[in-house]
Amino acid sequence: MSAQTFTISQLAKEFDLTTRAIRFYEDMGLLSPERAGLQRIYSTRDRARLTLTLRAKRLGLSLTEAKDILDMYDSPRDTVAQLEKFLGVLGAHRAQLEAQLAELQANLAEVKEHEKKGRATLAKAQKAGKASRPAEAKA
Repeated sequence: MSAQTFTISQLAKEFDLTTRAIRFYEDMGLLSPERAGLQRIYSTRDRARLTLTLRAKRLGLSLTEAKDILDMYDSPRDTVAQLEKFLGVLGAHRAQLEAQLAELQANLAEVKEHEKKGRATLAKAQKAGKASRPAEAKA
């Protein structure tokens, strides 16, 4: 029984990527397809690494961080070291996201305050405009 293989076009279609993006991941060392002449032949391992790479991207990890984590699984199995590295990367990324969130919340509070002041100023201007209209109508 032969192992399942994939062409670059099959993977591109399955993951909604361009073939150029897949070649870029290959250049970064995330994928390592076999070659049959000029054609790339991707294994189930390459497909799994592509899945995990895209998951890491969705988490906001860099491709280098994703590669470091994936490469740990190719080394002799030391689950403790792998998990410590993975948790370290995720913890650092979470801290960065929390800092960004705090900054966004501060910006949002500032925008809300300006909106509140702007609405109050508009209400005063509209009230002043209504008050001055009857006087203008009599003149």
